[in-house]
Amino acid sequence: MAETRGLLERRHEPWITLPSFLWLVVLFTIPAAIVFAIAFKPSDPFGGIGAGWTLHTLASLGDPNYPAILWRTVWLSVVTTVACLVLATPTAYYMARVAQRWRPLLVLAIIVPFWTSFLVRIFAWKVVLHPEGPLKHALAALHLVPADGSLLYHSGAVLLVLVYTELPFAILPLYAAAEKFDFRLLEAARDLGAGPFRAFWIVFLPGIRRGLLTATLVTLIPALGSYVVPDLVGGPTSEMLGNKIAQRTFSDRNLPHASALSALLALAVLVPSVLAITLSRRGDRSAQVKP
Repeated sequence: MAETRGLLERRHEPWITLPSFLWLVVLFTIPAAIVFAIAFKPSDPFGGIGAGWTLHTLASLGDPNYPAILWRTVWLSVVTTVACLVLATPTAYYMARVAQRWRPLLVLAIIVPFWTSFLVRIFAWKVVLHPEGPLKHALAALHLVPADGSLLYHSGAVLLVLVYTELPFAILPLYAAAEKFDFRLLEAARDLGAGPFRAFWIVFLPGIRRGLLTATLVTLIPALGSYVVPDLVGGPTSEMLGNKIAQRTFSDRNLPHASALSALLALAVLVPSVLAITLSRRGDRSAQVKP
């Protein structure tokens, strides 16, 4: 009887997943294929896509300015992700351990910034970091920054605002994973002689590894494609790959070049995502093999 029920459920699985599969194909796979195809097309003098096929657009990615922009995009995104994980993990731990009546309020506090326009929040940071603002004067009075220095228009400002914008996306999946964690395991580890940090490191973090993986992906991927933050608080010396894509699309009207850069960025996103998922699956299999 159980085998028959299981067989019927397996027969229904394709029909259940079909709507989601079609949604991904129509809104992700087909547009991504079009972007990759346009990268092999010539540009049109009037801002369109020329006829025929060419490798010239891909060859133009050898511009000597691109390696520096790509490296800046990668290191800013990676450091943003690491900083968000370092800040979000203890936050999620605390939120999961606090009394039940306070948890909805803490979650609400994380979500409240989303009620304000993203651009408004970025412009607010421009006000906070303004060269004539109170923060700059206070830091200068403490001799933490030069009196003639600027808190804006450099990579440090971009990193600060990226961490601010991406931090809630790291906290929420980590909190969801931490809330399901059995904290009695930490108490057992402490009873067996492990210190607080060791118990946190070898028991809690592996127990929420799926939340860590999700937080990494939802933080790293938007950071790699960011262009509004570096454009508003970074300036021309802090351009990321997203800024070049926007420039090629709207200013230069060179859609094939923009598509080639977008394809490069897509590969930069897919490679770490595939590696992270593969490592996670290997970890799950290893855990199942262990007695």
